[in-house]
Amino acid sequence: MSLNSSVKSDLKRSVTATIPLGIGMMAAIDEIIFHQLLGWHHFFDWGTPAFSLLSDGLLHSGELIFFVLGFFMFTDLRRRKTLNRTAAWAGFFFGLGAFQLFDGIVDHKLLRLHQIRYVENILLYDLIWNVFGLLLLLTGWLIYRRAPGRTGPGG
Repeated sequence: MSLNSSVKSDLKRSVTATIPLGIGMMAAIDEIIFHQLLGWHHFFDWGTPAFSLLSDGLLHSGELIFFVLGFFMFTDLRRRKTLNRTAAWAGFFFGLGAFQLFDGIVDHKLLRLHQIRYVENILLYDLIWNVFGLLLLLTGWLIYRRAPGRTGPGG
């Protein structure tokens, strides 16, 4: 990473700027693959087909809001030449994993808005879904540990 010697990278803002991009990306992946292509579920499955489709549209609106927010935060850091690229990648993976785990635990189990797939034994699907979210968070943490400018074990 080449930075102007008089300008230091902003580790914290680089992470927080890309978390919304990761959230928006994982929401888009979920919506496109599981809602549209595979048709396994909708964001809210306990209503009419029209309401389920509307709930997917609301999810899509939310993911776009996260994309726009993250994009503006990211471009501001780049404009100021304070972007820490390694920390930015860490934040992106934190966002991916956070969405995955939130969806798997809160949406699927606590609120019961939908399941991953409606089959007799959902346990394997739940395990894969949530372990994948944990792996994304772990990836973000491992990337963050290598970020230049991080001090000490906790950052």
